[in-house]
Amino acid sequence: MSTPIKPFTSSVELARPTVADAVVGHAEMPLFIRKPNADDGWGIYELIKACPPLDVNSAYAYLLLATQFRDTCAVATNEEGEVVGFVSGYVKDNAPDTYFLWQVAVGEKARGTGLARRLVEAIMSRPELDDVHHLETTITPDNQASWGLFRRLAARWQAPLNSREYFSTEQLGGEHDPENLVRIGPFQTGHI
Repeated sequence: MSTPIKPFTSSVELARPTVADAVVGHAEMPLFIRKPNADDGWGIYELIKACPPLDVNSAYAYLLLATQFRDTCAVATNEEGEVVGFVSGYVKDNAPDTYFLWQVAVGEKARGTGLARRLVEAIMSRPELDDVHHLETTITPDNQASWGLFRRLAARWQAPLNSREYFSTEQLGGEHDPENLVRIGPFQTGHI
């Protein structure tokens, strides 16, 4: 018995705005949210570099996220195809009802549009995450933008938000602020 072969979709086709999960922004600057692909790897890397205080990983790491973890990541591009937003994460193997959000980045051109929330909600509304009812992430104590985002998500989803220290400064080599584990949930994925 042979397994049916799925048609191949090129990276160029995957990047077309017509396959976007959502179109957000405004008429003067529409933004297209979709799953990332290999052609987005370098743009994601450049976006993260332009968004301090985010930790910058290797371009290879972002290529892996854009290909191997594409179902649990989202990218936003403008009409020219420039990457202006990115969210990475994964469903935890040891807790399949929990999505761990690794990084959120919104470039300067797309700030103030609600893009970070829309990227997270685009991922959470995918069928692949139907069984997810908790979101976890880590945030440094002084990252007010991230705290604000996750408080807004908890309120929108009508779910509790809890946090505790997760990694200490010492565990992070002494040159990095501590990271708090933030958990939202339980929530109903279908209502996002």
